[in-house]
Parts: sequence; structure tokens; C-alpha cells
Amino acid sequence: MVNFQIGQIVFSKQGRDKGKAFIVICAQGEYLYLADGDMRPKDKPKKKKFKHVQPTNTVSAKVVSAVDSGRLHDCELKRALVEFENREM
Repeated sequence: MVNFQIGQIVFSKQGRDKGKAFIVICAQGEYLYLADGDMRPKDKPKKKKFKHVQPTNTVSAKVVSAVDSGRLHDCELKRALVEFENREM
């Protein structure tokens, strides 16, 4: 079993959103709540089983601190994913 962290960037392996990058904003039991700040805003996260996502080694420190302070905004999620995609290229 893989341990997931708040702020970790993951890719969907199953479903209509297969291959899309998300950020873990909450983990409860075998479920992760994922958001991307665009199609899945923080107020309506995607609930997915952890076995249906591919983890990366990247954790956004900005997202972690925003979640901890209770001031997470969708623009921070979008920015973190853009930075991740630019770094990967």
C-alpha cells in the first residue's frame, strides 16, 4: 500500500479522467479527495480509491501550507500543476 500525502500530485489511472493530474487535498481510509482547481475545484473534489491513482514523488509545499492554514484557493492548485508540468518537460 502506498502512503499518500496532502499536496501530492497524482495521475488518474481509471475513469473518464484517465491520465489527468490532480492534487490530493484530503485522504480518508481508502479514498483520496482530488482537485485540480479547474474542472475539479477544491469545493467539489473528486473522490477516488487510492488504487485508481498513480502517485508521483512531487508534493507541493505551497498547497500543504495552504491546506494547513485553511486558506487553499483553486488558483494555488492550478499554479502547482502548471509548475509540475513545466518541470517535467
